[in-house]
Amino acid sequence: MRSGTAWLCGLALLWPLAAHAEPIKLKLSFFTSDRTIAYQTAVKPFVDAINHNGGNLVEIELYPSGTLGRVQKELPQLVLDGTADIAFIIPGQNPELFPDNAVVELPGLFRDVREATLTYTRLVAKGALAGYGDFFTIGAFATQPEIINSRKPIRNIAGLRGLRVRVNNSTQAKALAKLGADPTVLAFNDTAAELSSGALDAATVPPAQLFDVGIGRLTSHHYLLGTSSAPLALLMNRKVFDRLPDPAKALIMRYSGEWTAERFVEGYRAAEKSTLAEIEADNRRSVVMPSPADQITAERAFKAVTDEWTAADPNHRALLAETKAELAQIRAAP
Repeated sequence: MRSGTAWLCGLALLWPLAAHAEPIKLKLSFFTSDRTIAYQTAVKPFVDAINHNGGNLVEIELYPSGTLGRVQKELPQLVLDGTADIAFIIPGQNPELFPDNAVVELPGLFRDVREATLTYTRLVAKGALAGYGDFFTIGAFATQPEIINSRKPIRNIAGLRGLRVRVNNSTQAKALAKLGADPTVLAFNDTAAELSSGALDAATVPPAQLFDVGIGRLTSHHYLLGTSSAPLALLMNRKVFDRLPDPAKALIMRYSGEWTAERFVEGYRAAEKSTLAEIEADNRRSVVMPSPADQITAERAFKAVTDEWTAADPNHRALLAETKAELAQIRAAP
């Protein structure tokens, strides 16, 4: 009997050690399927790296397909109130929270996903953009400049007049409006339903993500006018991050920032190339490149949007100058 009591006492003493050995579990909310390009390129590399190397330190628990929150506009608050520890968000849905993100959304600024993503990543890392103080930024990404995918034929820039187009953010909406379109800021995962109902004629989305939520199934006319990049971010509650043990913090920091940006760029480029080849080879689709004259028209409209934004606030001019300085360094790098 005494031996049994001793065994129980020993087990009780060991229990705190066993409990301590359990990894800290962090809930990650992703608003759509984990098969999408955004998940595969922006989120999966981080999750896999942490869960492979975390040992007994930390473990990421994934909640995809909107399990912890499907409405994009609500996702930052989801992280702040502790419903999720980490969430993949679309800052263009919360301009009041991320007011400086407009500089990453300016049309015609970036040539490709690498320029946009690295510039955004470095601006956030420097603390140049407002709204990120309550978060630890795991990843700051930006898409290839979005093209226009339509249910109706678009043969030239004049074909945009009156076209009801879903856009990612208000900055992009201003650019499309200057080209004669009728833009609506709408969440990515709500777009297919509006196209299907006939409420929308077209949607801006980069080729890499054309088939993620059904937009490519509903549109067969693709006008390859690069508008603006769409910022994306993987954010963690700053208080949750600060409470982690130092080794867990170091692990998360190791697989954040430029590490995850580089993997996003690599995966996104491959998806972009593959999807473009697919739609160009499909004889049921029309793929139109803007003429030189139409490109000039678009660039004038894009410049007008940028000029209006910079004229609105002296801080905007300074932020754009800082952004262009970062971009110049990226372009100069081998």
